Amino acid sequence: MPSPRLVAVLAAIDAANSADPKSEDGAPAARLYGARMSDMLAAFRPEASELLRIAARGQHIERWTLPRDAYPAGKAGYYAWRNAAKKMHAERVGALMTDAGYSAEDIAATQAMVRKDDLRANADTQIVEDVASLVFLKHYGVDFAQGRTQEQLVDILAKTMRKMSPAALAFAGEIGMPEAVAGLVGAAAKKLSP
Repeated sequence: MPSPRLVAVLAAIDAANSADPKSEDGAPAARLYGARMSDMLAAFRPEASELLRIAARGQHIERWTLPRDAYPAGKAGYYAWRNAAKKMHAERVGALMTDAGYSAEDIAATQAMVRKDDLRANADTQIVEDVASLVFLKHYGVDFAQGRTQEQLVDILAKTMRKMSPAALAFAGEIGMPEAVAGLVGAAAKKLSP
């Protein structure tokens, strides 16, 4: 049974994400993304802690408010945007956790997961990254493929897979990826082999 404060924070994240002007499958896109993150976390790590559940649900909270095109094109602009977004998401999640009565220590730990700090060293941060990658493969890979060559997609998927844990890579075969994505994942996996 989830604690009242966990219920409150997840509801607050959903309420914030319900303001997304973009719709997908009849729902605000950001709220749907958060629900997909929670569903994937429950399937991949059903024993996940409250803090991990909050980090997964809120890792992209209100992302549309910081559009990518507000930053310069190219790799440097992308990294600047991504780092600003991580900071914004972590601050927003922290404020909602403060409102629900979480301790400063719990808030800092959750914010580190949202920012993806110490990816390989922090097991919970790695799980958030794993879940985000699994959600991408299952729900967003096909749309992401539009306008890109197969070679570009295989390179992008290989980069994604390098960030995933061995457990998540094994679990990817169980999530029901679209056939087109599964085929590209197979090609990307060959690039990972030494």
